[in-house]
Amino acid sequence: MPSGRCRRCPECPKGKKGEKGRFEPSTPRTEPAMDVRFDLPEADAFTRPYWDAAAEGRLLIRRCHAPACGRAHHYPRECCPRCWSEDVTWERASGRATLYTWSVVHRNDLPPFGARVPYVAAVVDLAEGPRMMTELVDCEEPAALRPGLPLEVAFRERAEGVTVPVFRAR
Repeated sequence: MPSGRCRRCPECPKGKKGEKGRFEPSTPRTEPAMDVRFDLPEADAFTRPYWDAAAEGRLLIRRCHAPACGRAHHYPRECCPRCWSEDVTWERASGRATLYTWSVVHRNDLPPFGARVPYVAAVVDLAEGPRMMTELVDCEEPAALRPGLPLEVAFRERAEGVTVPVFRAR
């Protein structure tokens, strides 16, 4: 999920490397641990257009406008990951994709994913070029999945009012 910062920061303490490669907090935590939701994006000023478009049923990607590049990319970044140009803008994606790879998840201990198993985590090739991590929905027969399967974007609204893009077979 696109976000401008680490999911745990600024709450996570800075650590220092301890024995056997473990990280030990440099300062003790005094506040109780918060329930972390790993499935909800944290929109910031940069990613707000992406999440607002998703709520309206549109998938956005970023496109570089440098003369020698012109590539689309996803997840959204402020500069092109190929040529480092800052001449990039939001662009509406077609919503068409093909399945690149997937995994049927039968166990997940992170909240709230455990309540959703089994589900299909996937990487798709968007028609515009970039690859995107997502979830496949309405997939009754995971054994029938195959690389290159035509997909289309769908949008799932969470109870918390956040809408996320997912994909289903065409």
